[in-house]
Amino acid sequence: MTVRDLPPFRADHVGSLLRPAKLLAAREDRAAGRISAGQLRAVENEAIRDVVAMQAEVGLRSATDGEFRRTSWHMDFIYRLGGIGAGDESIKVRFKNPDGVIEFSTAALHVDSPVRLRETIFADDFTFLTSVAGPGVTPKLTIPSPSMVHYRGGPAALNPEVYADEDLFWADLSEAYAQQIAAVARLGCRYLQLDDTSLAYLNDPDQRAQLAARGDDAEHQHLRYIKQINTALAGRPDGLRVTTHMCRGNFRSSWAAEGGYDFVAEALFSELAVDGFFLEYDDARSGSFAPLRFVPAGKQVVLGLITTKRGALEDKDDVKRRIDEAARYVPLEQLCLSPQCGFSSTAEGNVLSYDEQVAKLALIAEVAAEVWG
Repeated sequence: MTVRDLPPFRADHVGSLLRPAKLLAAREDRAAGRISAGQLRAVENEAIRDVVAMQAEVGLRSATDGEFRRTSWHMDFIYRLGGIGAGDESIKVRFKNPDGVIEFSTAALHVDSPVRLRETIFADDFTFLTSVAGPGVTPKLTIPSPSMVHYRGGPAALNPEVYADEDLFWADLSEAYAQQIAAVARLGCRYLQLDDTSLAYLNDPDQRAQLAARGDDAEHQHLRYIKQINTALAGRPDGLRVTTHMCRGNFRSSWAAEGGYDFVAEALFSELAVDGFFLEYDDARSGSFAPLRFVPAGKQVVLGLITTKRGALEDKDDVKRRIDEAARYVPLEQLCLSPQCGFSSTAEGNVLSYDEQVAKLALIAEVAAEVWG
């Protein structure tokens, strides 16, 4: 089997997709008690069938459920881990866009008992996705990486009566992830993605300063994160391909961090035990391709050259030129193409239309076919 037959594919996408209006209305109805959980799930099922079909129609070989059953790309998973819950206080995250700054408020995260896996998270969701993915389509499951549990609150989020030693927290968290990974593999998952904004955020000096102010070792935190992800992956089953996606924030077409991958690149690319890296490269905010020189043979780099933050369609020749630029640092055979992030990391979605989203996915498939055959 050649690399073309294994994920990540030459044309791929990160995971989340714009929620249909009917689905958003059903979620509101469920929150207000006007419909049952079963009725909401029926609407979700219909929307997922449609969006899986769309992914195949535009020429993609992988399919996600668009994260249609989630409100948030990461917290819907994290809060289902045993020992972790929402705190009473809130955290404000500042996102930037060309028009200014918007703030996103969310509950703080607390670890009040030993972290454990109580159930296979998203098991029913993945099973349904598998049932509606057609022949030749590889279902992809996306979950937040272990790093995201720590980055959200840091040491202050740990109850000292439970975890006086932070190493014990990391050991429990990695074991919970290892169990989750083994469990989804038993369900038939062959393509798993660990979404990790933290490893991209750490390239931003402002983000590192914020971490240092709360007591983290910001200059070395990426090394701890790489180590713990590798621990979680150490016993992964044969046949399971794992990628990671790293971006600088994605909320209503806005971002939280800036800067190239230079700060984490050498350790990240040479040490992280994944098969591929989905990297944000849609504008100058993401830096140059130079850090790709650290990518070893055998690893795939999925270039996120197509933005999900705006609806305007990229020029095909411009995309090809950028692929050529990246190929100066890593061989063309190790490259793939995708959007720079999801289209809807939270239920609100980015500022573009469904048709614009489809056009971007179709462009990715078309460019990939022309570049790689």
